[in-house]
Amino acid sequence: MNSQETLHALWHSTSHILAHAVKRLYPETKLGTGPAIEEGFYYDFFRNTPFTPADLEKIAEEMKKICKENLPFQRIEVSKEEAKQMLSEEPFKQEILSEIENALVSFYRQGDFSDLCSGPHIATTGEAKHFKLLSLSSSYWRADESRESMQRIYGISFFEKSDLDSFLMLREEAKGRDHRTLGTKLDLFSLHPEFGAGLVYWHPKGAMVRKIIEDFWRDLHLSHGYQLLYTPHIAALGLWDTSGHTDFYRQNMYPPIVFENHIEYQLKPMNCPFHILVYKNRLRSYRELPLRWAELGTVYRFEKDGVLHGLLRVRGFTQDDAHIFCRIGQIEEEVISILDFVLFYLSAFGFSEYELFLSTRPAKYVGSLEHWKKATSALERALQKKGLPYSVDSGEGVFYGPKIDLKIKDSLKRTWQCSTIQVDFNIPERFEMSFVNEQNTFEQPIMIHRAVMGSLERFFGILIEHYGGAFPLWLAPVQIKVLSISDRFLSYAQQVVAHFSASGLRTELDTTSESLNKRIKNAESEKIPFIVVVGGKEEEAKTVAVRKHGKGMMGVFPLEEFCSKLRIASVSKKDFNPKEE
Repeated sequence: MNSQETLHALWHSTSHILAHAVKRLYPETKLGTGPAIEEGFYYDFFRNTPFTPADLEKIAEEMKKICKENLPFQRIEVSKEEAKQMLSEEPFKQEILSEIENALVSFYRQGDFSDLCSGPHIATTGEAKHFKLLSLSSSYWRADESRESMQRIYGISFFEKSDLDSFLMLREEAKGRDHRTLGTKLDLFSLHPEFGAGLVYWHPKGAMVRKIIEDFWRDLHLSHGYQLLYTPHIAALGLWDTSGHTDFYRQNMYPPIVFENHIEYQLKPMNCPFHILVYKNRLRSYRELPLRWAELGTVYRFEKDGVLHGLLRVRGFTQDDAHIFCRIGQIEEEVISILDFVLFYLSAFGFSEYELFLSTRPAKYVGSLEHWKKATSALERALQKKGLPYSVDSGEGVFYGPKIDLKIKDSLKRTWQCSTIQVDFNIPERFEMSFVNEQNTFEQPIMIHRAVMGSLERFFGILIEHYGGAFPLWLAPVQIKVLSISDRFLSYAQQVVAHFSASGLRTELDTTSESLNKRIKNAESEKIPFIVVVGGKEEEAKTVAVRKHGKGMMGVFPLEEFCSKLRIASVSKKDFNPKEE
């Protein structure tokens, strides 16, 4: 009953019920569009007076009435001329109608309300009674800033009340895990839109987590046969003309900057062309392939202000980019290796649930059909050899080749697009890349684009929400907070800090004058994995009293023993419970 296809029909139908209710209450309102989205639905309306939260409550009550009426959804087909008459008071719908080429168009009717729509829908409005209107926002008609400003109402619905209750409970929990709130509370990062929207300032604690992520990333790449690159942040615009980014991504690129000799320079939106320049720096042989190059490269994209969202959508971000240059016959083996790499990497951060998608050739593409067939087959065989379940997204590949996308599930079962593996024929051809093959003739390499995290900023934001800010021991910016019962034992507390620090454990000493209970409460609010308390008994016995975040008192342990076990747990990236050791 709750398949994604069935839910989409329900969400689409509930958006019609929303539009029906709005037209009953505010008949002067003009209708935009109301699609089902990844999770729920929205409907865009044009109205001179802004909707208010009180209006939202009225609309929800009217929707309940429509659901109780249990009106059937009826599909009707009419000519375009009849449709024009039906939509004579709806200018936005008329615009959509004008773009439909078919002689007949379809509407869906429920009672006295009908909407231009191709469907599908559920049987009756009564099936959508378990719904909730979630929020209001503004949007531009057709996402065009030069067009009319619309009012967007978001909502969700389920067939069962229990599913709605579960969704709303998780949504409330997600609010408490919002990375923007926790980023401020835990002093991890900040944003200063007055000096540049979508640009991230990493604070010391956030920067420490970033360093840990980067160190793990680099070490893992080196152990898997990758070589590291560093490339500039800016280049002459001509480079982006050659790569094709000027044609395909100009709307998301910062305006070029004119320097000496009237040359236009561009902040890089992608790292790929730089890696190609390194490749083309000398003649390459088939014996060198596959070449695996990786870079934590910061790129800049001029995203629209309305879509910026904390760390999840920014304008300056660091991609964990890798490019593999290989022959067609090597694609399958490289993809299998990448899949192993990706799954291991993500599991280290606590992501064990995921969905895989194989995206095939779109309507507009470059390259030969033979190359597309071989590349797609190689991706598919790699997935099958790994025994990984996947879905096929027909026609959703990028214009230069097929791809595999991986979406992780966090602790709240939300999905996030992170890893991608893309096969590219286009850029090697545009840059006239080549290598010398066994016949001593030139052959064009295939380029595999690969990212594990997507971007450091976005991945960090996901991690904050996944863990609710309580990072596991190996990832925590501060692993241990040491407290002395009073100043008399401060000297021993300093010795304890020195001992932990010498073992490579990130440790802080709380020297504030607040009460012990207040200092413990503060350390808990900072979500530090372990709190160590020392006093006279601990100093005499060379022990430490240990509290674990969220678990309370664990007991008293010899300093040397506790430190050694904690270090082993940190290095091995495992949870550590002193009571179980």
